[in-house]
Amino acid sequence: MPLKDLLRESLDTATLECWQRERTATPVRAFAVRLHAAGLSLRETEAILRLLGVERSFQAIFQWVHRLADSLPNPPMAKPRRVAVDETAVKINGNWSWLYVAIDLDTKLILDVALFERHGTDPAATFLHSVTEKHDCSEAVFLSDAFGYRTAFYRLGINGRVDYTDRNLIEKWFHTFKMRVDRFHNSWVGSRLSAQQWIAVFVHYYNVQRPHQSLDGRTPAEEVI
Repeated sequence: MPLKDLLRESLDTATLECWQRERTATPVRAFAVRLHAAGLSLRETEAILRLLGVERSFQAIFQWVHRLADSLPNPPMAKPRRVAVDETAVKINGNWSWLYVAIDLDTKLILDVALFERHGTDPAATFLHSVTEKHDCSEAVFLSDAFGYRTAFYRLGINGRVDYTDRNLIEKWFHTFKMRVDRFHNSWVGSRLSAQQWIAVFVHYYNVQRPHQSLDGRTPAEEVI
């Protein structure tokens, strides 16, 4: 994509209040946030802006990313048929937390994400309840790779089953997520909120900005809408 298009189309959030009262032009800030979400570190993003004649510190870029995270809308409401759910471990300040994710296998939309201090039936049930509150899951089948989810499915009255075949998408998403993280976050140094904010920006990038070949170049959000 040409640079002029990136600057024009970087984010669909240019009118958000979080962008107001900034001395840096909105397209530049949006471009920087998109670069960071796409996998560049804060210092790499700082270097690219410098090449474009924009002198801003990586700390300023950090603030743009996290200020935007607080203003991002939820994913569009979906009516999924098949939902893959799973969790993966992330390290924050040297301690392990668990990132739960639910993905609509047909539209590729990330339906919800959440960080918990531990994993097990109770966090799984809490997360699944959040997914069903945000989306119409009345006809959905939830697919997991662990028998431990069965108790959570039963507790919530969710149609779910263990599946090791149709869940490749969520494994690929975890792989993509960890590649992004490993480039500049061997371990988050800061609060869980800081990690949650970066994850929110990355999820928005994945849902709204990143086109998918399997969707004929559309984004998951476009596919749902």
